[in-house]
Amino acid sequence: MPTLNVVLVSTYELGRQPFGLASPAAWLRDAGASVTCVDLSIEMLDDAAIAEADLVAFYVPMHTATRIAASMTPRVLLLNPDVHLCFYGLYAPVNEGFLRELGAHTILGGEFEAGIVALAERLAAGGDVPAPQPQPEPTIALARQQFQVPDRNGLPELSRYAHLTMGNGSARVVGNTEASRGCKNLCRHCPIVPVYGGRFFVVQPDVVLADVDQQVAAGAQHIIFGDPDFFNGPTHAMRVVEELHRRHPEVTYDVTIKVEHLLRHQAHLPRLRETGCLFITSAVEAVDDGILEIFDKHHTRADFIQVVGLLREVGIHFNPTFVTFNPWISLEGYRVLLRVVADLDLVGSVAPIQYAIRLLIPAGSRLLELAEVRELVDEFDPAAMIYPWRHADPRVDQLHAEVMAVVSGDGADDRAATFTRVWDLTEAAIGLPIAERTPWAPVPGRLLAGVPHLSEPWYCCAEPTELQLTTARDGV
Repeated sequence: MPTLNVVLVSTYELGRQPFGLASPAAWLRDAGASVTCVDLSIEMLDDAAIAEADLVAFYVPMHTATRIAASMTPRVLLLNPDVHLCFYGLYAPVNEGFLRELGAHTILGGEFEAGIVALAERLAAGGDVPAPQPQPEPTIALARQQFQVPDRNGLPELSRYAHLTMGNGSARVVGNTEASRGCKNLCRHCPIVPVYGGRFFVVQPDVVLADVDQQVAAGAQHIIFGDPDFFNGPTHAMRVVEELHRRHPEVTYDVTIKVEHLLRHQAHLPRLRETGCLFITSAVEAVDDGILEIFDKHHTRADFIQVVGLLREVGIHFNPTFVTFNPWISLEGYRVLLRVVADLDLVGSVAPIQYAIRLLIPAGSRLLELAEVRELVDEFDPAAMIYPWRHADPRVDQLHAEVMAVVSGDGADDRAATFTRVWDLTEAAIGLPIAERTPWAPVPGRLLAGVPHLSEPWYCCAEPTELQLTTARDGV
């Protein structure tokens, strides 16, 4: 194609060097485009590159990233009013109307690499489509692709991203790749479902391993597998980690796996540990079986407890995540969740932000299939990209605000101290007289330290902070 100047922009991806820039960069460069990658979580927006761009494409894999990208759009259009503006990634198609109002010309979701190359070739040939004609590229692409090895040239060094904190106080440089995308599960609250609808796609093993190789060569000592569920395809997953361990026996890794799949495929757990898996993240979401049924999680509190025991026996740390604040939890229910975390000896394993995660209901959410959800939400807020809701008990929303202040403030790195403060806030919110409260204190010998974890504390289901939005607008 004639040389096309493309700027790919990532705003936030959990403190990781974004696969979502490196992968399309490889495809576009192979097609002859000139590509500049900008990661606004690490570096400033390159005004000169924006001004000279023919195509600016924002990568929006999550709610926080999309909100920040939306806040940056006026600046991009001010610098280059004639630029073709594209949003691609998980949150692009479900927010299509709002993003087009901001000035987006093309929206790409699902398996987007082929679509972004087709867009670039069309623009290079002078084939831009005038509004309001529909774009020729599919808004949601669900065709299998032959992936290319991600091109990470031009991205900030791995050492500038989140690191892995080990139990002995040392740190490891972290790389990030994907062995699959999409998900075959249909959890009602999950933002993947409206786009992928229960389908998932593997990244060819040779591509995954070549990406790992280049990141290890760049200093990575630990690899995050960013798959929504590493055991969507357990045979593929185990093939990848077996070869990873053969090539790089000193490199560790972590994965995300559903509770349901950890139980179903528990025979693989010892080999995960032997090949270097340090911890497994799992979206537990709740300990109330009624809430878990609403979310259609396909596991129970008893299943969660069983998995904790399985992983502890094998020697893999557990990193549970929760949607702690939702319309169905009560103050008492919140305290029960905290008590379960404490009783299972998980205080040192739970990132403090997890105590403050509030349910987001995006466009297309399967939760809207439920009449009770449609009745409790307000009208869709396109700028916030959610259906707002308020808890029937105002004390729950007040507790959420108080807990959020604690977990996002100074000192939140001390997980035991943070848990104690959250516990005390909860007891106070319930209204128990001081004499009847049950103070929580760590039991000697409990696993409060020594748990490996990533230094980036945020999680994709959380609202972006004002600091994140302001930092992006200021171009840092």
